Amino acid sequence: QVQLVESGGGLVQPGGSLRLSCAASGRIVSIGDMDWYRQAPGSQRELVATITIGGSTNYADSVKGRFTISRDNNKNTMYLQMNSLNAEDTADYYCHAKVRDWGWNDYWGQGTQVTVSS
Repeated sequence: QVQLVESGGGLVQPGGSLRLSCAASGRIVSIGDMDWYRQAPGSQRELVATITIGGSTNYADSVKGRFTISRDNNKNTMYLQMNSLNAEDTADYYCHAKVRDWGWNDYWGQGTQVTVSS
């Protein structure tokens, strides 16, 4: 079994920054694409950013220029640097990864809460 564990969420003032981490552990042969999603109260889960195993990235328009996704393949860890945060960024943030363990499978973390408020 594979586990994804997010960390780094919390309360931050508008204009502030946070760095989320997602660490994968377990029987991992390799990790493919990794993503960050978020879900605000009363809203559907939305894709925030994606990074491929080769490091190519893609972002939602709402976070372009403010968020940076990265990964350390040696540590099986993905990051999301979030700058210039605003109230609309308040949500639960989830990491997702396609992982080759017994085959290729989708795994999700438990989520970490980000609250942007003064």
